[in-house]
Amino acid sequence: MFDNKVIVEDSLASEQLEDGRYGVSVLARLPYYRGLGLSMVENIAVSIDGQDVQRDNVRFAVRGNMWTLDEMETEYGDRWNFGEKAKVLVVTGEPLDSGSHEVSVAITMRVSYLPFVPTTRDVKTLNL
Repeated sequence: MFDNKVIVEDSLASEQLEDGRYGVSVLARLPYYRGLGLSMVENIAVSIDGQDVQRDNVRFAVRGNMWTLDEMETEYGDRWNFGEKAKVLVVTGEPLDSGSHEVSVAITMRVSYLPFVPTTRDVKTLNL
């Protein structure tokens, strides 16, 4: 239902991290109508220009806090609310070239009343 609303248009950004490494980020919305505790977000899989990003290189940030995906597994005190734009950051070895890039974000969620674990994917071509 919210597949095409996950990636926020025109949100692709290049970043230099505090440790000197580079990153690229997009804003993303949770594809679930109620919001979820962060520990219920099983995975956020990202690919850029057809290249899958390793899970260890993905970060999630909302309301001024940032977590690795592993840290989110035990984050019981914070949540990702419906409609809230969160930053999905990918740590890269080098800066991403300017121009158009195909970005895919797939969010896997654990919803208590569903007998399966849904994954919602959005793919957009964004300009940097």
